[in-house]
Amino acid sequence: MTEIDVRQASHPEAVRYFDTEELRHHFLVETVFVPGEIALTYSHVDRFVLGGAMPTGAALKLETSKPIGQKTFLAKRELAAINIGGGGRITVDGQAYDIGPRDSLYVGMGADDVRFESLDANAPAKFYLLSAPAHATYPTRKIALEEARKVPLGAETSANKRVIHQIIHPDVLPTCQLVAGMTLFSPGSVWNTMPCHTHDRRSEVYLYFDLPEDQRVFHMMGEPTETRHLVVANEQAILSPGWSIHAGVGTASYGFIWAMAGDNQDFTDMDMVPMSELR
Repeated sequence: MTEIDVRQASHPEAVRYFDTEELRHHFLVETVFVPGEIALTYSHVDRFVLGGAMPTGAALKLETSKPIGQKTFLAKRELAAINIGGGGRITVDGQAYDIGPRDSLYVGMGADDVRFESLDANAPAKFYLLSAPAHATYPTRKIALEEARKVPLGAETSANKRVIHQIIHPDVLPTCQLVAGMTLFSPGSVWNTMPCHTHDRRSEVYLYFDLPEDQRVFHMMGEPTETRHLVVANEQAILSPGWSIHAGVGTASYGFIWAMAGDNQDFTDMDMVPMSELR
């Protein structure tokens, strides 16, 4: 069985008193990709699972574990895999899909046998895995980055000019509740999701990537009037509950993958926070 790190939900009134170590323990996933393994984290917020599959030899099979509570991992779940490494292949119940860099695969509820491979062990694939509970089965589908719905935002003058690529999204393909995408920046822009917002009807997870190893992202979180920050390295992830803002600024260029689960798939369902209210 696949081992899963389990994270409990945290009340915002408790988080106000967390020190740096406690914040990192509850909200930061420091190791997403482990060579030759599937590493997963289970959040009790929206029962979200995130992790990485990094095959360096034989194919890696997605297996169930006690927190999943089913005979197979996807018996009652849906899955998205977004590749941020070298070329790879995902086989779902005998059907193979070649997943190149920045390609994605959506796998519907009920898939029994899911395996991950790298096409070149010297340049392994890095499949970022996202899973949420499901109530219906939708078709498995490969999505190239070019097929994503693109939403330009921001401006050079505020250092946040970016394009949001909505990959797992109702305008691209049907899912039960999983929504995900990739945000890429224009040269010189380093701020993400600022001005910031919250969305109480769904949680969010972030993966920061393409960040130089000696650089960092300062991720802003917490209630709008009780903000905190986490210092994040390349290929680390953030668990963001619905009551928390989620924004960040990098010391160098980077990209990030965002994903959401909860009551509403409407991307614009958010509560904007005026700059004047931030503390």
